[in-house]
Amino acid sequence: MLMDMNTSLEPKKDYYAPMHTAEHILNQTMVRMFGCARSKTNHIEKNKSKCDYFLPVSPTEEQIREVESLVNDVISSNLPVTAEEMPREIAEKSVDLSSLPEEAGPTVRLVRVGGYDLCPCIGKHVQNTSEIGKFKLFSWNYQDGRLRIRFKLEQ
Repeated sequence: MLMDMNTSLEPKKDYYAPMHTAEHILNQTMVRMFGCARSKTNHIEKNKSKCDYFLPVSPTEEQIREVESLVNDVISSNLPVTAEEMPREIAEKSVDLSSLPEEAGPTVRLVRVGGYDLCPCIGKHVQNTSEIGKFKLFSWNYQDGRLRIRFKLEQ
């Protein structure tokens, strides 16, 4: 059952929808480029946000700029952002639910960004990537296997 992005399961945090949706796109871009896991440690806010990724080696400046470019390419593709609730046992056949606690219940909400990203999430999102704005990666650092990316959105 597809549903309006802001009427299904209540979000744990009142995330700023454009930034939170940009985080989904960044996560999928990192997974595709580096084969790493999605960010499990992040801080998503309206003005600026950060995500941590665990990589065996530091990415180059060129790779970081490519991440920014790819995220903006996805945003400018005007992809629909939809959510679907389904039983947990069905959802786990499509996505990794390992970070979802058992007490989250028997129903899972999967958020889809066009054909680019699919993951469990209960936060707020835009309805189309055209609502996000321009993704700007303004700093990054790599230490002890952890890449921290800091980003913001510009209109």
